Amino acid sequence: MQTRRKFLGSIAGLMGASAAKQAAAESYPSRPVTMIVPFPAGGPTDTVGRIFAEAMRSSLGQPVIVENAPGAAGSLGTERVAFATPDGYTIGLGNTVTHVLNGAIYPLKYDVVKNFEPVSLLVNEPVMIVVKQGLPVDNLAGLIGWLKARPDSALAGTGGAGTVSDIVAAFFEKRTGSRLQHVPYRGLGPAIQALMAGQVDLVMSLLANTLPQVRAGTIKALAVTSSSPLVGAPDIPTVDSAGLVGFYQSNWHALFVPKGTTGPVIANLNKAVTAALANPEVHKRLVDIGQDFFRAEQLTPEALAAFQRAEIEQRWPIVKAIGIKAE
Repeated sequence: MQTRRKFLGSIAGLMGASAAKQAAAESYPSRPVTMIVPFPAGGPTDTVGRIFAEAMRSSLGQPVIVENAPGAAGSLGTERVAFATPDGYTIGLGNTVTHVLNGAIYPLKYDVVKNFEPVSLLVNEPVMIVVKQGLPVDNLAGLIGWLKARPDSALAGTGGAGTVSDIVAAFFEKRTGSRLQHVPYRGLGPAIQALMAGQVDLVMSLLANTLPQVRAGTIKALAVTSSSPLVGAPDIPTVDSAGLVGFYQSNWHALFVPKGTTGPVIANLNKAVTAALANPEVHKRLVDIGQDFFRAEQLTPEALAAFQRAEIEQRWPIVKAIGIKAE
């Protein structure tokens, strides 16, 4: 009799916990949501994150508060998301670095796939090759010639070891036969500030905080690493038209949540993302900072999971072959 009471009590407890969990999912979110951006404020990932955080508020009915947690090419902030409570109140802004490249470069305490649930792809952007105003080159061919005449002397600012800017610079060296001195900063924002001040010669930069400076004339853009011109800046040459055919490099952004987050919570967040992308004002803001967009069918959690797996299969062998390691 005692055993039967215990069994029935256990069943009742499980049913109660399940009902409470379901009720919490249905009322989600009932308080502000924190978006962890694992890079410094003012950088390209931060800019993208703040646009989406603001736009998602109307769908969620709660503020989405951006919290910057930079360090180790985004792995410190991403670790916080990996081990956060899986209740939907901590979401992570990820990108090519945090959820692909870092897995091949850093000895992480988490797995870039297994410790997360995918929510949605957000936007994609090529890399822009930019130089300081005083550099005596006007096009990409001129830059390559200038670099080859000065091996190991040109300073390439990066967002830190293992970031997109650092890895693309390494790919660029291998492709062109040039040799650069990589100067790591705590994010691309500080690297671009250094370029504007003339402290470094060039940066392989993401567009979100670079394009406004190019338009303002404080730095020079030589090419974008895509096969088609930017919608928001069609006058900037592609690498194909600039003579470095096929040197395509990009960085995507996506939302992830901790493993174990429930399906209804993920669905709510996904719905907020798609609503944000459908907003004409948000679309314009993203175009203005050089972002490209994914097709509607690519905006599901399942599509993000498949996309991430494909990126890992493509990029990890390249990173390991070049021998890029965490410093």
